[in-house]
Amino acid sequence: MKKLIIATRESKLAMWQSIHIQARLEELNPGLQVELLPMKSLGDKILDAPLAKIGGKGLFLKELEESMLRGEAHIAVHSLKDVPTKLPDELPLVAITEREDVRDAMLSDKYENLKDLPKGAVVGTSSLRRQMQLLRDRPDLKIKWLRGNVNTRIQKLKDGQYDAIILASAGINRLGLLDLVEHVYPISLDEMIPAMGQAALGIQCINNPEIVKIIQGLNNEDSQIATTIEREFVDTLEGGCQVPIGINAEIIENNEVLIKSILGMPDGSEIMSETKIISKNDFMNVGRSMAESMIKRGAKDVLARAEVMANEATDLI
Repeated sequence: MKKLIIATRESKLAMWQSIHIQARLEELNPGLQVELLPMKSLGDKILDAPLAKIGGKGLFLKELEESMLRGEAHIAVHSLKDVPTKLPDELPLVAITEREDVRDAMLSDKYENLKDLPKGAVVGTSSLRRQMQLLRDRPDLKIKWLRGNVNTRIQKLKDGQYDAIILASAGINRLGLLDLVEHVYPISLDEMIPAMGQAALGIQCINNPEIVKIIQGLNNEDSQIATTIEREFVDTLEGGCQVPIGINAEIIENNEVLIKSILGMPDGSEIMSETKIISKNDFMNVGRSMAESMIKRGAKDVLARAEVMANEATDLI
C-alpha cells in the first residue's frame, strides 16, 4: 500500500482531525502517502433543524461512508461521539485514538462558571444530554437550541445571542480557541457526564486486511477499553441523539476503570444514574450489564418518554 485517501468533512475541526491522522499515519509508515478528500456531509448542510429530527449524528458519516464504498477513499476520521454503535460490516471501526480532555466546557464573555449564571440566563446547546444535566441543577436556566460548527457557535455567543454556550473541551483545545472568549470553564464530571466516545477519534476504513493493519497502529488500548464500555452501554439502551444519555469510563490508578452513567428526561425532572469501579481486565460486557441493570429499573420507559418530550419541544422550534 503506497497511498491512502482520507474522506473528511470540510469543517475546521474535522479537517484538523484528519490532518492530524494524516501526519500520524505518514510518521508510523515511512513511504506511505496520505491524501485528504474533503466533502460536506448532510449533517453540515442542514443547520435549520435539530439533529434528532433529521436522522441523528449518523448524518455526519453518510457521505464519507458512501465515498469509501464507491472506492474514492479508504478511511474516514470521525469524532467518536458522532459514530453510531452499529456500522456496516464492510466499513468497520478499527482504531480509537488517545483521548483529549473528555469534559464539556462552558464558554461565556460574562460569567466564569455555571454557578455564576444568573437566573434565567440563556444557555446554548443542541445536546439533550447537556440540557438534561444543566436543568437538573439549574431549572431556572433558559436552554436555547444551538447548531453550526465550533467557530459559528462561538460567534453566536459573541453576537449576544446567548449568555453562555456548552461545547466539548476537546474541540476547543484542538482548534486553539481558548482565547476567543473571556471565560472557558471545563465542567467537572460530577457536574456533567460526557457523551459516549467524547474526545476520542474513531477511524473507520474499508474492510481490507492490509489497510486495517495500517490503521490499527493508531489504536490506543486505554481509549479502546473505555469507549467499548461506553458504546456497549448506549447500544444496549438503543439510545441515539434523540435521547439524553451520558456515559464515561476512565482508566484510573491500580488498573481500575471508573464508570459514570446518567440518563433521564430532557428537562432534568427525572434522572437515573450509576457509578461503578471495575478492574481494567474485566471490561468486556460491563457497559451492557450496566445498561441492563438500568433497564430493570425502568430506563426504557424513561427514555421513551424523553424522546416524546424532545420531539414535542423541537416541533416548536
